[in-house]
Amino acid sequence: MRTASISRKTNETAIDVSINLDGSGAHTMATGVGFFDHMLDQLSRHSLIDMEVRCTGDLHIDFHHTVEDVGIALGQALKQALGDKAGITRYASCDLPMDGTLTRAAVDVSGRAFLVFRAEFSQAKIGEIDTELFREFFQAFAVNAGITLHIENFYFDNNHHLAESMFKAVARALRQAVEIDPRAGGRVPSTKGTL
Repeated sequence: MRTASISRKTNETAIDVSINLDGSGAHTMATGVGFFDHMLDQLSRHSLIDMEVRCTGDLHIDFHHTVEDVGIALGQALKQALGDKAGITRYASCDLPMDGTLTRAAVDVSGRAFLVFRAEFSQAKIGEIDTELFREFFQAFAVNAGITLHIENFYFDNNHHLAESMFKAVARALRQAVEIDPRAGGRVPSTKGTL
């Protein structure tokens, strides 16, 4: 079973995360940040990775620690669940249209952490969440998962669609990248023999 559970407690947040890479997209999100929960729902549903995320954080200050720390814990869980990465597809990308918005996500489950983030929101907040926090989430997620992640928005019609298209595109790319490739014969997808 390609599963993992992470518990992470600091003076700012207490987080419990569980994932199953071979799930159906079943999810339970409770971070105290409604729009962020909605984005995490999209990440789980469209990746078909079962996710349970529970976080209590210092929301009386702002949402930064909660969003970033959930990214850290989810990234650590993904890395743990992937193990030695034997047999995975490794590379994937998705161009995700959402009404008047088009966003691309590309993933390399490489063991090397890197984020390219090319998306500029036209407003500082969506509901109560700061739009700058989406980059913080993906940075924390990519670094702790040990993946290379590129996210690029080409155009958008509203900020909600921009955020949602990013999470859905990443989800679809992740779904393909972490799937077991039946032609790989259980080999690690690298000429080095390790990732």
